[in-house]
Amino acid sequence: MKYLIKIVFTVLSLSTFHIAAQLSSQEGRQKSIVHKTASSENHQTLLAVIKATDLEKLLDEAGPFTIFAPSDLAFDNLSGKSVQDLFDPENKQELKDLLTYHIVAGNLSASKILKAMCRGEGKATFTTVNGDDITATMKGLDIILTDGFGNSATIIVADVKQRNGVIHEIDSVILPGRNQS
Repeated sequence: MKYLIKIVFTVLSLSTFHIAAQLSSQEGRQKSIVHKTASSENHQTLLAVIKATDLEKLLDEAGPFTIFAPSDLAFDNLSGKSVQDLFDPENKQELKDLLTYHIVAGNLSASKILKAMCRGEGKATFTTVNGDDITATMKGLDIILTDGFGNSATIIVADVKQRNGVIHEIDSVILPGRNQS
């Protein structure tokens, strides 16, 4: 029961945020994911990754997609290879795998993620475009995404709706690798 109350409170909180986001920018829904990313001061590295992997046209025209968008700060804190190393043409497939691991086909609003977690008794797994899984759980009022290696990211801005999908800003880069199922 306590868990259900936490979920309901989180849904209400996210709904309030969602309404405020809709009111602040009616024109945002007319933009594509790429155009929104290009106009964001916090996602210039993500935009460079989209362009370097030749997915710009797809994310501009096709959809719907859900993008778990790491901020520039999240990319700066990436462990292992540096982002600059990933931009090396030899690492193009690795960079593409990294990007497509942050994309899920369809519109996954925060409320849909929460509903899936309710059905999964506090846990939901989503298959990314690259075929690996991301697991969503709750920590307090936050939705946490965990990759197959145990790395996690928090959704810090939810439900930025675009004409071809939805963007959720996350505070860390999660890594493709092994499925969690």
